[in-house]
Amino acid sequence: MGLNAAMGKPLWGRLSVEVQAEVDSLVSAGRMVDAIAVIREQAGLPTPGLHECVDLVDQRFGVSRQGPAGSFRPG
Repeated sequence: MGLNAAMGKPLWGRLSVEVQAEVDSLVSAGRMVDAIAVIREQAGLPTPGLHECVDLVDQRFGVSRQGPAGSFRPG
């Protein structure tokens, strides 16, 4: 995938199905920092920013809990 194509694609869609499953597993286990690291390592270029990754982990936490997002915000 070229740089321009990656820039227009949502972050979750930039991850393979296997990496998505790994992220969800880490989030379910409460390993948010590890999930963020995996996203940043596996999303390709351009490397997503920390805030974008935190937002995605927050969304995935909400999906895993079937409740409102916003439960994980680093201080």
